[in-house]
Amino acid sequence: MENIIYKEDSYQIIGKCMEVHNNLGAGFSEIVYKDALEWEFKNAGIPFVREKEYVVNYKGIILPHKFFADFVVFDKIILEVKGVSRINNEYITQCLNYLVVSKNKLALIVNFGEPKLNYKRIVL
Repeated sequence: MENIIYKEDSYQIIGKCMEVHNNLGAGFSEIVYKDALEWEFKNAGIPFVREKEYVVNYKGIILPHKFFADFVVFDKIILEVKGVSRINNEYITQCLNYLVVSKNKLALIVNFGEPKLNYKRIVL
């Protein structure tokens, strides 16, 4: 049987995403879904940081531009929120880069732009 990393924590996150999608449906901008998720996480007592800043170290120097993960939940799972027609390879690559820089092991890409909530687990 496959060992799923952070199984219970990721199920909680996806459950809150489903709650948001069930109430709002598709078609809003990403910021609306982020606001709703923040509300859901707070009400459920799920620890998170929104727009967590990470620096990029390149050959021993810190580059001037940073990246911001939409959410870091449970201090170990990156949550990227999308409102697009489908999750493509560009978003998967983005999350892989976020995992390398953040040193986290799991990212969830959640797409609210489809009629049914769609998500992918990215494991490093």
